[in-house]
Amino acid sequence: MVSIGTSIVVQLFSVLLFVNFAWSTNMAHQNCLFCDISNGKTETILEMETDEFAIFKDIRPASRHHYLIVTKQHYDSLKVLNQSHEKMVLRMEEGLKSFLTSKGINTTDALFGFHFPPFISVKHLHMHGIAPRSEMSFLSRWVFRPATAWFKTVEEAQAYLNKKAI
Repeated sequence: MVSIGTSIVVQLFSVLLFVNFAWSTNMAHQNCLFCDISNGKTETILEMETDEFAIFKDIRPASRHHYLIVTKQHYDSLKVLNQSHEKMVLRMEEGLKSFLTSKGINTTDALFGFHFPPFISVKHLHMHGIAPRSEMSFLSRWVFRPATAWFKTVEEAQAYLNKKAI
């Protein structure tokens, strides 16, 4: 009797999760803050923009210079990408490095990477560029710690994408 009750609860919970996931996935593009920012629909200042990406300051900087590069095409996160997106990820890194360099910011003491679901604050693919890395607080070093379940450097992101089939 207990196993039947437990089974029903598990099935109901699974259905609710699926419905919530399907609803949030379908609605994500319509109410996405980063889609609005990258398309110039907010007051956020775009520091640089191409047909593919937009760069702007992070509202909660982890160091003196903290920028985000976001794709103009909506992707929920690194998790939905595969091998075919590896060059896009490299272009994001190159774009962010070029931007920082153009502002006179040293990229040798910088951190570039992505938060990994469910540890993301905005469900839209974005790469962090943080410099100088050596001036990050203890908490920021923990939040943006490479090789963890919650944060992936560009190299770790590439390794992750290489394991996923097209």
